[in-house]
Amino acid sequence: MSSHEHLPLELDSSFLNTSTVIALCVFFALLCACIIIGHLLEENRWANESITALLLGLCAGGVVLLVRKGESSHLLKFSEDLFFLYLLPPIIFNAGFQVKKKRFFKNFSTILLFGIFGTVISFCIISLGVFWIFRKIGVKSLSLKDHLAIGAIMSATDSVCTLQVLSQDETPFLYSIVFGEGVVNDATSIVLFNSVQTLDFHNIDGLTVLKLIGTFLYLLFTSTALGIAVGLLSAFIIKTLYFGRHSTDREFALMILMAYLSYLLAELLNLSGILTVFFCGIVMSHYTWHNVTESSRITTKHAFATMSFIAETFIFLYVGMDALDIDKWRESKASAGTSAAVSSTLFALVLVGRAAFVFPIANILNCVQKRESSKIHFKQQVIMWWAGLMRGAVTIALSYNQFASYMRRSPESALMITSTIIVVLFSTIVCGSVTKPLIEAVLLRHRKPMVSDFTDNVSLEDFSVLLLESADPNNSNNNQPAGRASSLRLLISHPTTTVHYFWRKFDDRFMRPMFGGRGLVPFVPSTPTGAADESSSA
Repeated sequence: MSSHEHLPLELDSSFLNTSTVIALCVFFALLCACIIIGHLLEENRWANESITALLLGLCAGGVVLLVRKGESSHLLKFSEDLFFLYLLPPIIFNAGFQVKKKRFFKNFSTILLFGIFGTVISFCIISLGVFWIFRKIGVKSLSLKDHLAIGAIMSATDSVCTLQVLSQDETPFLYSIVFGEGVVNDATSIVLFNSVQTLDFHNIDGLTVLKLIGTFLYLLFTSTALGIAVGLLSAFIIKTLYFGRHSTDREFALMILMAYLSYLLAELLNLSGILTVFFCGIVMSHYTWHNVTESSRITTKHAFATMSFIAETFIFLYVGMDALDIDKWRESKASAGTSAAVSSTLFALVLVGRAAFVFPIANILNCVQKRESSKIHFKQQVIMWWAGLMRGAVTIALSYNQFASYMRRSPESALMITSTIIVVLFSTIVCGSVTKPLIEAVLLRHRKPMVSDFTDNVSLEDFSVLLLESADPNNSNNNQPAGRASSLRLLISHPTTTVHYFWRKFDDRFMRPMFGGRGLVPFVPSTPTGAADESSSA
C-alpha cells in the first residue's frame, strides 16, 4: 500500500522535467532580452542582432558555468536534431517565401555560379589546404574522409550579419547576389557533405570523382524538383477546395504543414531539405499565397517572418551558450598553441578559398556582360568576399555530425569541434562588427546606388516589339522557322529577358489556370479580389 500511496506524487513530479522547464525559461528570457537590446542598438554601427544574440549567449553560458562551478550543463549541449529539424526549416522557407523573385531569377545564373561553382572551388582549396597543413601542425589522425568533410563544413557561409546591413532599396543587385548565394551555398555545402559521407574511400579509383559529381547533381535536382512539386500540390489543393470559403485557419495551417512536410520528405529521402523547402517557399509565394483570403495573406506573411526571426535569434543564442560547454574543451587535450594554430589555419583557408572564386568569377562575368549596370564592380566584389567569411550554425552542426561520435575516442576530433567554434565566434563577432562600417565606407551609402536592378534592361513590352520585328513579315503562312530563328537570336542577345518572356507566356496560359495565382482566383465576398501585392509577383 505504501508504494501506491506515493504513486500520484511520482506521476506529478515526472509530468514536467524541471531541467527542461529551466532551460526553456532561460532561452525565452534571453530571446526577449535580444529583441529589446537589438532594438536599442539598431542604429549602432558596430553591433547588430546576430552579434548581440551571440554575445548574450556567451554571457549566459559563463553564468551557467559559474553557478555549476565549472561543470557542464545540458543547457549548453548543441543538438543537431533541434537545429536541422526545428530551427533551420522556418528560416530557409521564409527566405524563399519573401524573396524578390524578379531580382532573384534575373540574377539566377550569377547566383548559381557563386553558390554552386564557387562553393566547390572553396571546398577543394580548404580540403587540400587542411590535408597539407594539418600534418605539419601535428594533426595526423584524420582520414581522407575527414579532410573532405572539413572542406564542406568550412565552405558553409553565414551572411546574416551582412544582410542585416545591406538594403534591398539602396543596393538591390548586391543584396540579391549575397542573399541568393548564401542560400544556395548552404544547400551546396550540405549536399557536398552528404556526398562525401556516401563515398567509399577504401577503394578509390578514377570513378570516385565522377561518383561525387553524380551524387551532387542528383541531390541538387531531385531536391529542387521535390520542393516545386509540394508547392504546386499545395496551390492546387487550396485553389480546388478553396478553404477560405469556410475557414482561413485551415488554409494557413495547410500552408505551414505542407511546407514543413516538404523538408521532412527531403530528409527522409536523403535529399537536401534546404533546397526543397526554399523552392517550396518560392512556389507557394507565386501560386498558393494568391489563392488564400486577404486575412490569410497578411497572417502568413507576418507569421513566417516572425518564426524565421525567432529561430534565427535562437540559433545565435544557442551557439553562444554551446561554445562554453567545457567538456569538449577538456576532451580535445590540445595546448593553446595547437588550438590557435588549427583555428588560424582554418580561417586563413576560408579567406583564401573565398577570394579564389569571388574575384575570378566576378571578373569573368564582367567580361561577358555588355551592360555596365550588370557588371560587378571591385567594391562590390570586396563586399561579396567579406559577406562570405562569416561562419554560423550550419558549420557547427556539420562539424558535430562528423566529429561528435568520435570525440571521446579521439582528442583530435574534439579539437576539430573546438576549432570550428573558435572560427565561428571570431568570424561572427569580429568580422560581423566591422561589416556595417565597411559597407558604409566601401559602398558610400546614402549616395546614389552604383547599380540598379532595372536600368538598361529590356521590359517585356519592348521585348514583344523586338520579337515581332525579328520575325519575317512576308512569311505569314510558314513563319515557324523564322520565329525560331528570331527567338534564338533574342535568346543570345537578351537571355534573361527572353527566358522571362516565354516563362510568363507559359505561366499565364498553363500554370496559373491550373494552380491559381494573381488575378485567377474566383471572387467570393471577403476573399482575394485579384489585386495582388506587386512586390511579391514574379
